[in-house]
Amino acid sequence: MAIAAAAAVTVSSPNLSYRRGNPRLPHQQETAASATLIVKPRSAIFGRRALSSFLYYSQRNDGGRIGGLPIRSEMTTASAASDDPGFADRDAGLHHIPRISPLMAASPVVASSVALPPKRYKKSVCLFYCEEMRELAERVALESDSINLRSISWRKFEDGFPNLFIPNAHGIRGQHVAFLASFSSPGVIFEQLSVIFALPRLFISSFTLVLPFFPTGSYERMEDEGDVATAFTLARTLSNIPISRGGPTSLVIFDIHALQERFYFGDSVLPCFESGVPLLKNRLQQLPDSENISIAFPDDGAWKRFHKQLQHFPMIICNKVREGDQRIVRLKEGDPRGRHVVIVDDLVQSGGTLIECQKVLATHGAERVSAYVTHGIFPNRSWERFNYDNGVGPSNRLSYFWITDSCPLTVKEVKNRAPFEILSLAGEIAAALQI
Repeated sequence: MAIAAAAAVTVSSPNLSYRRGNPRLPHQQETAASATLIVKPRSAIFGRRALSSFLYYSQRNDGGRIGGLPIRSEMTTASAASDDPGFADRDAGLHHIPRISPLMAASPVVASSVALPPKRYKKSVCLFYCEEMRELAERVALESDSINLRSISWRKFEDGFPNLFIPNAHGIRGQHVAFLASFSSPGVIFEQLSVIFALPRLFISSFTLVLPFFPTGSYERMEDEGDVATAFTLARTLSNIPISRGGPTSLVIFDIHALQERFYFGDSVLPCFESGVPLLKNRLQQLPDSENISIAFPDDGAWKRFHKQLQHFPMIICNKVREGDQRIVRLKEGDPRGRHVVIVDDLVQSGGTLIECQKVLATHGAERVSAYVTHGIFPNRSWERFNYDNGVGPSNRLSYFWITDSCPLTVKEVKNRAPFEILSLAGEIAAALQI
């Protein structure tokens, strides 16, 4: 093979070199108008596959040229016909690289695998819970194989203060962790807060606090100087949960009483506000008279909160008027005549407003009256005020009273008692844990 030049010039790559003609050398003859690129490995790291890829991509990107030089895909040692006596020695050890096909650099198999979207995996969550929430936690775990229940030892010292223990604390390192809480009474808040503040410090990947019912939500008003907004106090307490390795704590709450309370939380916690109304909508579709349903709101506040989620139903709005110490409910707009009317609100305590609303709807011709609240609190067994309509009429009876299991103590009292029916939040909680 005739080579037009013999002077070595090094390219920018540390593993490659080429020789280029230099017409100023006296012993060289211009027997060709082109130069030859010679690829020579300088280390064992630069192997056959790397050389082949280098040649292929160089041919693609520069039309077969590097620095203006044509590339030879077959490398051979220098011809003995060269006039330079040291030329053959300098070319000793050059590799023979066969010509490659473009398919070797980008085969169909590789291309198709790159085009596929990344596979999404479910987040595995370790779910801790307080004793009151054991039954709901078990339902949540049944909703997804990626949720694993973990227990806590809820012990007490002789003086009544909590003596708490988290078994296998090392085992949750690097895991996504959640805690299902129930602040049903002030007596259980302190021990649960102790666990809530301890879990993020165990080197976990992320922490989620599920508090279905925010208990002080109805105590946000300050009407007189000296009133204490305990909703603000609890929100600020939860805002100081330690940050885990994954960042701020996610806080899941269902149908918080006052929408402005979301602004009570600080920047170190991420509130996620969910609703139980989708459970009600699914249940209403299962009723035999589902085409005859109207939704009633006991006041303007309930309408503002829920009307967008229930906009496909005919709506009835009531309002409350104070006359002395009494609250009188009146029909503001809508027609309940001949309809199965479902009263919707976020929570119920004594139930006085719901009962008055029920009477007004029955007076204006409602065929049946039912009720839904996300949080059935019912202090002092006030749930006993609600009777089942077994065909007598809706004047002082309900066909259904739906509540969720956000308040586990109430669930135990009203389970299997008409007109009450429990709509479980387990599916919504399991979905929230995947966020």
